[in-house]
Amino acid sequence: MHLLIISDDYLPNSTRVHAKMLHELALELKAQGHAVTVLTPGKALQPEKLDKDQLNDIAVWRFKSGPVKDISRVQRLINESLLSFRAWQAIKPELSSMKVDGVVYYSPSIFFGFLVAKLKRHFSCKAYLVLRDLFPQWAIDEKMIGEHSPVTYYLRFFETKNYEAADRIGLMSEKNIEVFQKLQPAFSNVEVLRNWVSVDSGLPSQPYWRKKLGLEGKVIFLYGGNIGKAQDMPNLMRLAKSLSEVPEAHFVIVGQGESYQEVADFIADNKLTNVTLMPSISQVEFKVLLSEIDVGLFSLARTHTAHNFPGKILGYIANNLPILGSVNPGNDLMPIINNHHAGFVFENGDDAALLKAAKDLVAHSDLRNQSGKNARELLGSHFSVESAVNKIMDTFKDNSIRDSV
Repeated sequence: MHLLIISDDYLPNSTRVHAKMLHELALELKAQGHAVTVLTPGKALQPEKLDKDQLNDIAVWRFKSGPVKDISRVQRLINESLLSFRAWQAIKPELSSMKVDGVVYYSPSIFFGFLVAKLKRHFSCKAYLVLRDLFPQWAIDEKMIGEHSPVTYYLRFFETKNYEAADRIGLMSEKNIEVFQKLQPAFSNVEVLRNWVSVDSGLPSQPYWRKKLGLEGKVIFLYGGNIGKAQDMPNLMRLAKSLSEVPEAHFVIVGQGESYQEVADFIADNKLTNVTLMPSISQVEFKVLLSEIDVGLFSLARTHTAHNFPGKILGYIANNLPILGSVNPGNDLMPIINNHHAGFVFENGDDAALLKAAKDLVAHSDLRNQSGKNARELLGSHFSVESAVNKIMDTFKDNSIRDSV
């Protein structure tokens, strides 16, 4: 089969986890004998509407587009709203010479629904939606937008079109399916599709970060990824402040997002010397960093009604790292990590339990090592790229799924 993967971001220049996940998906599809083309936004100033490239023998087509990451919310909304239009205009001249047997598209963004619907009609094929965030619901939960504001109605319209284009929708967990079906009772074509990671993605490279950052002899807690409202960074900052009395513990925070300056201000205001804050680094550099740290951190805002499985956990698992984190109430990531003794996950707000677990991880290297080994075992049982590909491919082989849009 020839699969078309559509995403708002892709390697090699992206630092985001989902770009890496989708490339690993493309490579596994190729390894299983399928042809893959990736369609993703390029740059506004690129000379052609469609720039064709290759990455590890995967065809990558970048359509002319304004930026959709790390810009103002208004500019991002405008550019994302135009994604389907710009992508269609760029790819339309190629359609007569293409054969596509299935479309795999990733959300967020919620604005590819119109493009996918057109492609399905043209190629008479099915589409699989890899749905990770229930947007705009999480923005409503965080009070970033009002539930009945004009912007929310606008976003809900595109969200619905995004779901309508899918023959099957893959959500991260059983709890996410429950939340989704309460919010979207019209859509029953859903299943669990967990995040995934390649077995080889955790292979260490030549270490240098400990020496570069002056952290020899420290137990390093790493947070890598988006630094935004949804992650509730003050939660991790409280932990860092509480651990400032433990000289062996050090926090490294790497990423980008609208709360980056808030974190920087907290570090300065509290004179924290046990936190290193860095902007995003390349995927290669981050891979090296993962091979040198001791504990993987994550945080989700307590107010979330959806139950995300943060993509950053995949890198921790692949590198045999114990996981320490906070989740919103009811998130089924907590029992997966805790029951497999792969680390410690608590409800956001249980600061005392989070601090105790962090101190235990600092004090006991054997606890870190065993928890890391247990985490790695989750890769095969829960988060392998092979299982993700097999589940997605079932959609394109299943004639019982509802007719294409």
